[in-house]
Amino acid sequence: MSEPYTSAVVLVALGALAVVSVMLSRVVDRIGVPVLLLFLGLGMLGGSEGIGRFPFENYAVAVRLGTIALVLILFDGGFNTATAAVRQVLWPAMILATFGVAATAALVALFSHFLGLGWTEAMLLGAVVSSTDAAAVFAVLRGGRLNLKPRVGRTVEVESCINDPMAVILTTVVIEAVMTRHAPGLRAVLDVAVQLAVGAGMGLACGWTGRALLARASLRTAGLYPVLTLALAFFSFGAATLAQGSGFLSVFVTGVVLGNSPLPNKSALSRVHEGLAWMSQVGMFLMMGLLVFPSRLADVALTGLAVGLFLTFVARPLAVLPCLLPFRYPLNEIGYIGWVGLRGSVPIILATLPVLAHVPGAERIFDTVFFIVVLSSIIPGATLRYVTRWAGLSVRERPIPEAALEINSPHPLDGELVPFLIEPPVAVCGAVLREIELPPGAAVVLVARGKSVIAARGDTRLESGDHAYVFFPPGQRPLIELLFGRSESENE
Repeated sequence: MSEPYTSAVVLVALGALAVVSVMLSRVVDRIGVPVLLLFLGLGMLGGSEGIGRFPFENYAVAVRLGTIALVLILFDGGFNTATAAVRQVLWPAMILATFGVAATAALVALFSHFLGLGWTEAMLLGAVVSSTDAAAVFAVLRGGRLNLKPRVGRTVEVESCINDPMAVILTTVVIEAVMTRHAPGLRAVLDVAVQLAVGAGMGLACGWTGRALLARASLRTAGLYPVLTLALAFFSFGAATLAQGSGFLSVFVTGVVLGNSPLPNKSALSRVHEGLAWMSQVGMFLMMGLLVFPSRLADVALTGLAVGLFLTFVARPLAVLPCLLPFRYPLNEIGYIGWVGLRGSVPIILATLPVLAHVPGAERIFDTVFFIVVLSSIIPGATLRYVTRWAGLSVRERPIPEAALEINSPHPLDGELVPFLIEPPVAVCGAVLREIELPPGAAVVLVARGKSVIAARGDTRLESGDHAYVFFPPGQRPLIELLFGRSESENE
């Protein structure tokens, strides 16, 4: 069979799986099952032991493609995260991402050894599943539109973005100890601090540099702006990694800096990166499903079930409790953050490293990790909506306008176009536009009411539930928000 023909078959198979996954995603989301589990399942169906019969067992390729996908997902997550949100939860998230991950790994390793695994396998399993997964967290919290109290959602999201270095270091240290037969020393502890510091520093440097480049770049083609931001994301990851830092943390920080900057064509950039992030999630989980051989899962089912339940109900909650108590989180928030210990692509990617290093028993560890990831999607993932309401952590969902109006310009503009939801408490609710005393240079441009779009005229009355698009010069946001309330475009 010729190479072009084989490539065509692969693309047709992957394209068909992706189309089916996307079309079924809404149905699956309604019944409470995380959509990523659907992608994993369809990947298994298309694999060598499924109906697709597509053979794929190249762990090295999976690691490289998974890394690229994670870069795109983390950059989009940072791009849509407000700086104020990161500042609010930075220290508790840092504690969770270091001490919390280490405690989770230790508890899982002890329990796995109790089940009969050797110390090598037990420590590897604990290290690999110790961190939460950013792709799974963003897919469930943002993709599933869970309306969490801001501090809780921000803590979970920021932790998931910065806890990968600890899991990577733990995994590589255990592999190195097994291969060299030397116990790890204090250097491993210092590596965590170095990776976090270098990753954060490189991310800030790339973000500030990118902000300056985008402000000065007068590109005639709007499609080149996302090319530039993508290049910055990949450069940020690669530079931080080469400098012995955390590339994943660097990408997230670069995204935060750029997402909170006045960039040209910012709305279009946000849509492009959101689409790339979802494409990465779909492709990555389909690929991970292709890697699995269902016939091997039966041998690890009991171990995987026991470890998965222990991780969900014991290890993760016990690790979270001492990390968040000093920051005065209420017990319902601590319990919820402990419950949202979603595992996904990162543990599966980390589980391929022992296989590539030819560690004895590595394939059994990989199969067990996959079982734990699936269990994590079914138990915590599928119950998050019910647990959110039960814990009293949900907030009222703000209606989304049926129509969206925005300005895309290759140059920074001397003004903003911002949507506001008109609610009874705001000053302008029920008022006619000619009666509203707007600051000089400000104007209501358009009103979206249900599925109708209304031109803003002097006799237009703002009713409850309307979405008013207001244009105003720089520096007038505080006055505008006194009249119209909180902006709908603010990052949560």
